[in-house]
Amino acid sequence: MKKLRITLVRSKYGWKPDQVATIKGLGLKKIGQSVIREDTPNIRGMIEKVKHIVKVEEIDG
Repeated sequence: MKKLRITLVRSKYGWKPDQVATIKGLGLKKIGQSVIREDTPNIRGMIEKVKHIVKVEEIDG
């Protein structure tokens, strides 16, 4: 299954509470931090909600 590397590129502060909760749900805490998650519809939905705050790269795996 494909995997995604999700990196926090902007501060999570100053956004709507549901967007901050989504960032936390993805497992991101600090700017520049990356996490690897499986490419599922749930994760894609979370990314879509905060696409202006994160950078996403596809990883074959």
